[in-house]
Amino acid sequence: MPEPKQIFEEYYDVLLRNAHDQHLLLGLSRSVNAYRESRAKAMERFPHTAELAKEVRRLKEDCIEHLDELVEKATASLEENGAKVYYAETGDDALKLIGGIVGSGKVIVSGKTLTGEEIGLRHYIEALGNEYWETDIAQLIQQVRKQKPMHYVFPSLHVTREDVAELLTKFLGREIPPDIPTEVRAIREFLRNKYFKADFGITGCNVLGADTGSIFLLESEGNIRMSSTVPPVHIALVGIEKIVPTLHDAFKVAEVVWRYASFTVPLYVSMISGPSGTADIQCTLVHGSSGPLELHVIFLDNGRSTLAKDPILKEALYCIKCGACLFECPVFQLAAGYYGGRGYFGGLGAILTAYMSGGFEEAAPIAYTCLRCGRCTEVCPQSIDLSRLIPELRHRIVEMARS
Repeated sequence: MPEPKQIFEEYYDVLLRNAHDQHLLLGLSRSVNAYRESRAKAMERFPHTAELAKEVRRLKEDCIEHLDELVEKATASLEENGAKVYYAETGDDALKLIGGIVGSGKVIVSGKTLTGEEIGLRHYIEALGNEYWETDIAQLIQQVRKQKPMHYVFPSLHVTREDVAELLTKFLGREIPPDIPTEVRAIREFLRNKYFKADFGITGCNVLGADTGSIFLLESEGNIRMSSTVPPVHIALVGIEKIVPTLHDAFKVAEVVWRYASFTVPLYVSMISGPSGTADIQCTLVHGSSGPLELHVIFLDNGRSTLAKDPILKEALYCIKCGACLFECPVFQLAAGYYGGRGYFGGLGAILTAYMSGGFEEAAPIAYTCLRCGRCTEVCPQSIDLSRLIPELRHRIVEMARS
């Protein structure tokens, strides 16, 4: 493990270098303006969303106090629906479980999954000798660029259409102009046959209703739906903080997520409760019809249970990953997702990094980058108060350094 001073120096070197990247600043400014306009329209059209967000906040407060019960309930529901369910205490446990299911020499397509980024899933699966493709357009752009995603909802928001055209021209071996519809069509053509060649489809989960075992997947591209239904095996990696008691609760969370992410409604809302099945012959249920033959659900703890017991910092687990806070963060507007850790960004990302991915050493420079300006709290649907949480995290970091 590098020394703390080295971690700080390397982090700030990356942060400052990218804060002066004019291409990045141009892409960010375009994306921030477009997001703010879309979100304002969505909230104006559906003004009840702010009150619904308060209800979801109260729901999440209760859920974090009962994680074990929710996992148990969701597991029973999913198994009754024909899914195979696992519990991963750590990120390494999750990687070994998925690696054991996938093996080597396979083709994998993946919908956007933050938990996958958290544990380094793609790199692990590729190291086993598999072909692994991100199917979200922004995620694929970042995969080809050999960079991490830069936002929860818009992973390549900092990349201009001119840069995408140059990237695709080299990657596909033919001229792609800097025209966004043309770029999207080119990526669609590339990915189309990957879905039908894939042995496995991997997704995350936006929210899960424990009483029915229903996994909600929100998107507009249709790539997650393809990844979760076309391959013969679907693997869902689910952070345990995503579980809520009922299907009705899950709908509430989903609506708040997509509205604060700037959508009036996503073009696709998938609700998956088990592997495909049919009871069309003598009303006898058989799993494995037109869709996946198998559904594997891996519930990931990886520090969440520990964080949930913290009287102050547990508030970070109320986050629903809409990404609204990042568009108002002054540091993020300069450096995008370079202001963050493994899969998580901004001041809140410092807390999640400390407990769920890189540890307190990696979280330290992120925590000390936060300006505590409070702009994130103003737009957060969960009203997470980072001006209160960040000083507490810094205190913990200092105490650990002294011990």
